Formats: sequence, C-alpha cells, structure tokens
Amino acid sequence: MNIDFSGMTVLVTGAAHGFGRAIAGAFATRGADVFACDVAVEELEQTVAILGPRGRGMAVDVTDRGAVQAWVDAAVSATGRVDVLVNNAGGVLGQVGRPLEEVGVAEWESIVAVNQTAAFWTSQAVAPHMKAAGSGRIVNISSGAGLGVSKTGIQAYASAKAGQIGLTRQLAHELGPYGVTVNNIAPGFVLSNDSTRRQWESYGVDGQNDLLRGIALKRLGTPADIAHAVLFFASEHAGWITGVVLPVDGGK
Repeated sequence: MNIDFSGMTVLVTGAAHGFGRAIAGAFATRGADVFACDVAVEELEQTVAILGPRGRGMAVDVTDRGAVQAWVDAAVSATGRVDVLVNNAGGVLGQVGRPLEEVGVAEWESIVAVNQTAAFWTSQAVAPHMKAAGSGRIVNISSGAGLGVSKTGIQAYASAKAGQIGLTRQLAHELGPYGVTVNNIAPGFVLSNDSTRRQWESYGVDGQNDLLRGIALKRLGTPADIAHAVLFFASEHAGWITGVVLPVDGGK
C-alpha cells in the first residue's frame, strides 16, 4: 500500500514530542506540507528541524480558540488548503490520580480543555475549508482510557477522552455529506513522553509484567505504531471509513 501526501497540507497539534512528532514526521516523509503546533516551544523547534523544509511550527495553546483560528489561517494563507487535521494535543498535564472529592475546578477544567474542547476548536476552524473543498480528513487521538478506565486514575482524563470519542462520531455525521471523514485512534500504553515513562516506572517490575501479560502482542506500543494508523485514516484507502474508533493497543 503506497500512501503519498504530496501537495497536501496537514495540521498536527501537540507535535513537540511523542505521538505528535512521529505523526508530523510520517506525513512530511510522504510529501505533505506539515504545520505543527504545541506550547513546548523548544521541543517544537526540534520537531520542525526533523521535518525539514516541509515543516513549519507555531506556538499555539489549543485551548485558546483565537490562537487556534490564527494557526489555521496561517496554514491556509501559506498553501491555500487544509487536507488533514490531526488532533493529538492532550495528556494529564502533570496531574496524578486522586480521590474525586479532592479534585479542584481548575484541575478538572484544564484537562477537559486540552483533551476534548481543543479538538472542537480545531475542527471548527478547519471545517469551512474542508467543506468548501468537498474533502478532508480529521483524525482525533483519544486513549484506551476513553473506552474503559484510565490507568492514571484521573477522572477528568477518562471523561475527556470519552467525550472526544463522542465528538468524533457526531462530527462524522455532520461533515460526511461534504466528503470529510472524522475518525479516532485510541492508543494503548506507549512510552511516548515523560508522563508515560514515570507511570511505567511507578508500576514496578511486577506491575509492568502484569500489564504486558494483558497485551496480546506482549509488547508496549511505539509512537510509530500510532503514526501508521493515522496515515491510514488520512489516506485515500480510508475514504469510506468515518466515525470509527480504532484501538491501537497490541490487542486486548
């Protein structure tokens, strides 16, 4: 299966490291003009350097609707189009699991904002361009936590990822008549950033072995595993697939 994105414009949020960097790199390698954003400026610059001449970075807080619109406007101004949006930004923002009665308003709202609401703002910003073109791909990155229970124990994270999956299904039906597909990838456990590495280490040897025993392929995932699934959803080969949630988790 030859997947090529030459001449296409791809937007990737949360591209400073981990999934986002791997996804952005996979598109750039296949000919796309990639517009990457994140709030981690130094790491984002490293991503752009890896992408080479096809990569452009911008510091964007994806929870800020105005900033998101400015980012999309910049991409359209530069290339005249938006073909693919990958909503990858998210995470636990350094929080750890605590009893629900101890969770404050800001802690709850910040995680929901970056994991769910941000996907709405970005989709809202690209929708007019995709609808006008009569085609487009939106790929949201959720989590196995959105399909079940979060290993982090963070209530807002599980809720936001589940909400993002619901948003995926709703937008698939709204945008489908315009030739735009909206799909979702739910990654399993991947050592993709400092937070997941700390989580993995916290399990200890016994806990790590228990986790691996529950995976059919008996290994953790890699950022490349997630990037490859994104490429498929964004490609012409997935033209009649929309509203789907694909677990990429090694088999449960």
